[in-house]
Amino acid sequence: MKTFTYDITLHPVDSFKKVAFFCTQAGECSIDEVPSDHIAQFQDILNARGQMGWELSDVVFGKDGLMVFWKREVTA
Repeated sequence: MKTFTYDITLHPVDSFKKVAFFCTQAGECSIDEVPSDHIAQFQDILNARGQMGWELSDVVFGKDGLMVFWKREVTA
């Protein structure tokens, strides 16, 4: 049976000044019309973590930033 270890990283709004994501007053957020260079910033994060063996599990967008959930298989 496979086993996994997990990591959670927080990325405050000010660390994504170039990334356009919009939140309502109620805190409901979405990405809208993100330019390709902004997508490249996300891709850099994904590739850097992927090189360390982490797989993206989930991303939660909030009015204060992003919470990113990562997992990787534990090898005995």
